[in-house]
Amino acid sequence: MENETDLLQELELNNYLSLEDIPEIDLYMDQVIQLFEKKFAGNKRNPDEKIMTKTMINNYAKGKLFFPIQNKRYTKEHLILISLIYHLKGTLSIGDIKDLLQPLNKKVSAGELNLEQLYESFLHIRKRDVQETTDGMRKNITVAQEQAEQHDEADKAYIQRLLLIASFANISNFYKRAAEKLIDDMNDAEEEHA
Repeated sequence: MENETDLLQELELNNYLSLEDIPEIDLYMDQVIQLFEKKFAGNKRNPDEKIMTKTMINNYAKGKLFFPIQNKRYTKEHLILISLIYHLKGTLSIGDIKDLLQPLNKKVSAGELNLEQLYESFLHIRKRDVQETTDGMRKNITVAQEQAEQHDEADKAYIQRLLLIASFANISNFYKRAAEKLIDDMNDAEEEHA
């Protein structure tokens, strides 16, 4: 198995779109795509993969995942929301993301919420999550190595990789289900107040 440091570096978990990365001027769709493609190029699983496409952005707009654009230009607030969508879409369904962001979009559109401040809070938690995840992954690598030692020499490398992949998938599923449960609870609470 590759070196744990190499694996963790290749994941580029510290890659995110900061507020400083977002221009103060409104951008056209092609510029939005270029910004995301450049910033998250290291997150691609293969070179042909697209980080962001016109179709994706149009689907987010049609699905009302963010408030309407004006004059075919995306504001800093739109880019923040698109970044949030980018981070959420790997785990949550578009329907869940819409449910999650709908109240946010209403508040931002009404000027009742500082989206930049919220995004800074998101990035703060994200940085902490990266550290905790990295620490947890190191522990899981060690446990998988220990468990693989119990198997035949010829199978150890494969067993270690299998156990590690299964562990990462388990953890991902646990967190995904927890996120979905919170969205379900949020939707149930909104229905009770309707």
